[in-house]
Amino acid sequence: MTRVRKVVILGGGTAGWMTAAALSATYGPSLAISVLESDAIGTVGVGEATIPTIHWFNELIGLDEAAFVRETKASFKLGIEFVDWTRPGHRYFHPFGRFGVDLGTVPFHQRWLRAQADGLDRPLAAYSLATQLAEAGRFAKPVGDPRSILSTLGYAYHFDAGLYARHLRGLAEARGVTRHEGMLTRVERDPATGFVSALETDRGDTLRGDLFVDCSGFRALLIGGEMGAPFEDWSHWLPCDRAAAVPCARIAQTTPFTRSTRREAGWQWRIPLQYRTGNGYVYSSAFLSDDAAIATLLANLDGEPLGDPRLLRFTAGFRREAWRGNVVAIGLSSGFLEPLESTSIHLIQSGIAKLITLFPDAQCDPALARQYNALLGRDMDGIRDFLILHYHATHGHDAPLWQHTRTMAVPETLVEKMRHYARTGRLMLDAEELFREASWLAVLDGQGVHAHGHVPLADTLDGATNRRQLDQIEAVVARAVPTLPMHDAAIRTLTGAAT
Repeated sequence: MTRVRKVVILGGGTAGWMTAAALSATYGPSLAISVLESDAIGTVGVGEATIPTIHWFNELIGLDEAAFVRETKASFKLGIEFVDWTRPGHRYFHPFGRFGVDLGTVPFHQRWLRAQADGLDRPLAAYSLATQLAEAGRFAKPVGDPRSILSTLGYAYHFDAGLYARHLRGLAEARGVTRHEGMLTRVERDPATGFVSALETDRGDTLRGDLFVDCSGFRALLIGGEMGAPFEDWSHWLPCDRAAAVPCARIAQTTPFTRSTRREAGWQWRIPLQYRTGNGYVYSSAFLSDDAAIATLLANLDGEPLGDPRLLRFTAGFRREAWRGNVVAIGLSSGFLEPLESTSIHLIQSGIAKLITLFPDAQCDPALARQYNALLGRDMDGIRDFLILHYHATHGHDAPLWQHTRTMAVPETLVEKMRHYARTGRLMLDAEELFREASWLAVLDGQGVHAHGHVPLADTLDGATNRRQLDQIEAVVARAVPTLPMHDAAIRTLTGAAT
């Protein structure tokens, strides 16, 4: 049994340097890691917003939070605000963390549904500390004590993806990772096994390895171009295939949340950083021209644009065989889901986590690849359904794109989730799904998919006691909000720098 001694990563950017940082932190000097990237090739850079799973990755590589926030110009993120999605003029918030608190065996949202049946007229958002903090422009980190309302919080970050890659590169190179500048010109294959054995560059370098990680972005040079792993197109469910992106000047306090605003042929993101605001319009070219998309984007900025808008082209979908032979695709080379729920960075680290767990010997047992691909497939299918929900459960939008998504046939897995929730508020989720009960609850309720009843277990509650407990939780949330720091003050406290 021959161990993998050399790993070659094709492509830098966020995916390449996350992979290099994680593998070098995990395997240390026992693994020689090379990264081939070219300064002449730009990165997509749309993954500036994250979800709370990023804390796992940061802990894995030993990231210092203060240095990370300072060097990437990061801000904190308590969730995502959705504007005009359900219907024009409506907004809702998808918070990180939990709604309410745990009180016995009846889930909190079932207590809320029971109280509604008893006449309660309070929105779900009233019981979310993250939602209320975001609305007030404040921020706090969660604590471990379950008796504190702060234990219900979750948080992530907004950051400059280019600065993040640079920060990770520094950490990886300090652990012995070698960067090679150059463009891929030729792939050498083993004629007996079909495995990739070396990459040749335009500078005359030959990078030999036992395992190759394809982080070449949409080009998928190894997994698609060389190994021939097919791409599964999901554009019939997720028709947006373009994005126009541009940063603008920061002119207000830094909001602790991402904003997604529905537009005629897609949606616009707003991602606040310490020194600028990231903006983009994700849209379908079948329903809108590039020029019209750019004009809409520029007309809806907080401040002056800091450059010309960039156009990105993509197709929603992924490769069911993201690992084939001795090539593992991580990041955009394995697939793409638009950043509506900020999952791009998560999917990179999810691939990395699976690779670390299933790390092969040099022979690359095909059973490991099958397991990796099955696990990644479940991840992607679950996130796909969650994104489709946003497009499908809408009202009052007459534009052609929204008529299409509202009436299109959706995956049966999503139909079942919506059906169960509409009947009794049950959230039927698989154990491995990324988005858990609070996320599905926020988006289902926010998008107007309301439960018409509650589970039988909720009938065991005394109605008056249940209502009193909900009132107490709402009061605790309301009292906590003004005692917690403003978002910019929290950043300054962590980094010691002005924002």
